[in-house]
Amino acid sequence: MRRTLITVASSALLFGGCASTSEEPRTGAEAGQPGASEAPRTQSQPFERKGMAGADLNAGKSDPAGLKTANGVPSLRTIYYDYDRFEIKDEHRRIVEAHAKYLRENPSASMMIQGNADERGSREYNIGLGQRRSENLKKALLLLGAKESQVESVSFGEEKPACTDHAENCWWKNRRGDIRYSGEY
Repeated sequence: MRRTLITVASSALLFGGCASTSEEPRTGAEAGQPGASEAPRTQSQPFERKGMAGADLNAGKSDPAGLKTANGVPSLRTIYYDYDRFEIKDEHRRIVEAHAKYLRENPSASMMIQGNADERGSREYNIGLGQRRSENLKKALLLLGAKESQVESVSFGEEKPACTDHAENCWWKNRRGDIRYSGEY
């Protein structure tokens, strides 16, 4: 009991650091210069282990949250971020929980988290932002029970866009963290 309490308390303290808002200096459109459009930000809360007890996210071909699975691996593999942010939004928590559950139940499984950014900002800034996105997602998975050896995080910055148009209706698709399992990268 005491060990569980210590684990929960240390997890809460560790994750509290994940929601930090300190960031590197911004350049170009990332700094909010005139002409830079910014999407509205949604409220993000620190990632918690809520809803994990009793939730069977891998039951059958799909679960109540709509996370379809193939061979037990959650099929939703992309986490989207707000402009210039790296916190996991509430709407993506079930996806993160499903992947953490899969990793806990499959100790030999491993994944790579690929952090990405839109084209605004310098190349160096976007590499850093992509890294913060992938590292924050990794921290959330580790807090939910994945092992350090199972999760690798990298950044592609703006180098692998999902969409190449130069407008907000495209940029949001590039602000993401992609989850790839061993054999997919």
